[in-house]
Amino acid sequence: MIPQTNPKAAYLAQREAIDAAIRRVLETGWYIQGEEVAAFERDFAAYTGSAHAVACASGTDALILALRGLGIGPGDAVITVSHTAVATVAAIELAGATPVLVDTDEHWTMAPAALEAVLKAWPAGAPKPKAVIPVHLYGQPAAMDEIAGIAERHGLILLEDNAQAHGATLGGRMVGRWGKAAAYSLYPTKNLGAIGDGGIITTDDAGVAETLRALREYGWRERYISAIAGMNSRLDPLQAAILRVKLTALPADTERRRAIAARYTAGLAGLPGLGLPKIRANAAPVYHLYVVDAGTRRDELQARLKTAGVGTLIHYPVPVHLQPAYLGKIALGPGGLPNTERAAKSVLSLPLFPQLPDADVDSVIAAVKAAWTA
Repeated sequence: MIPQTNPKAAYLAQREAIDAAIRRVLETGWYIQGEEVAAFERDFAAYTGSAHAVACASGTDALILALRGLGIGPGDAVITVSHTAVATVAAIELAGATPVLVDTDEHWTMAPAALEAVLKAWPAGAPKPKAVIPVHLYGQPAAMDEIAGIAERHGLILLEDNAQAHGATLGGRMVGRWGKAAAYSLYPTKNLGAIGDGGIITTDDAGVAETLRALREYGWRERYISAIAGMNSRLDPLQAAILRVKLTALPADTERRRAIAARYTAGLAGLPGLGLPKIRANAAPVYHLYVVDAGTRRDELQARLKTAGVGTLIHYPVPVHLQPAYLGKIALGPGGLPNTERAAKSVLSLPLFPQLPDADVDSVIAAVKAAWTA
């Protein structure tokens, strides 16, 4: 079976350096926070071009902490999308705010027109929404030129969910550099993944960064004294050391992801009815996932590929607003979410990770062609 993803392969590719980094941390005797975490934060800030980076325990916590650090909480409405990992919406609720969901465009990211429509239709006299969270899904940049302009006109705080797009650019500008802050996941299968869980937030605002550092550790500004109400969300030094090693390979891994995606696109072009990823003008995606649109044949295609020894996944099979925990409980933008609901029934993620050999990519292409034309 060719797996859809393989985090073990990423470890094996850098095993010697990762094992040495783990030994280094174990020998220090310092296993919470400390210099290793601070060093990773400096490295990641430099990689993204940000003034500050604050590490935490998960990508979900990164969003929660970012929302709280930006002063967003109970009584505040936050606009985002439903076609995303549930963490995006869960984090808004866990921060005490209220999610409002809008539809996606042909790139499977927030549709600027849908964002504008919900703001125009906002009930007179109701508290205005406070923030917007575009999601750079599948490694594809959202329409940040337009979204940032809308946010500025309406006085919205812009927070980017960059869990799947480490290093992607739009117009030469790295995503995560458009808003007041950006939240990243460091889950093992992400483009930059730990061997365990982790997250990190970037910002250019020193005051926000200081607040985030306090919030992630009980609100401490001095040890054992909570200046503000915080939480326990710390990235441990072992993961920080591993991530420092893996960060050195991220540019090369990104180029390999792009090469695999280009091979898929060339090999699958021309199959009638099979939609390939649409790339936004001036965008340089990082292909966290290579997602095809198989329409009503999605489940059939997935089953045929499984039989052929090709692993696939569906990201995501049920939109957040239709999941049991949220069904009927979340406000939707005008016109509902037809693009989102259609995508959930049609998208399929093919195998893609930097260590995937060209021969396996070609096998996947051949299997897709055979399954699609059978």
